[in-house]
Amino acid sequence: MNTTNPLPKKGIRFSMGFLYIALTILLTVYGQIVLKWQLDQAGEFPPDFGDKLIFLFRQLLNPWVISSFASAFIASLTWMAAMTQFELSFAYPFMSLSFIIVAMISFMFLGETFTWAKVGGTLVIIAGLFLITR
Repeated sequence: MNTTNPLPKKGIRFSMGFLYIALTILLTVYGQIVLKWQLDQAGEFPPDFGDKLIFLFRQLLNPWVISSFASAFIASLTWMAAMTQFELSFAYPFMSLSFIIVAMISFMFLGETFTWAKVGGTLVIIAGLFLITR
């Protein structure tokens, strides 16, 4: 087991690393929420294969859907930047925050359910993140 510190020395690199992680999370969350919102607006997914393709290609022309794909791409770039600052085993657990944020925003703005099981899972994720970053 490697016992060296996975963090860079405190300072500008340290701060930028966390900024890159935060941007990755925010861009990922934005993309998922906007994509779900727009797909909900588009209506039922058609049963026929040909209609499914038309439905999906139509969504590709939607500016909101395009913005969600763009945010995913930019999130990939900010994640690459974050990887230059931290060990992967330290940085990657922070991505679990996107699950928590998506669940909360989905509940608040998309009308999705937030059950006690999701609350418990959220607390486990937070505890795990706390432990792994120590």
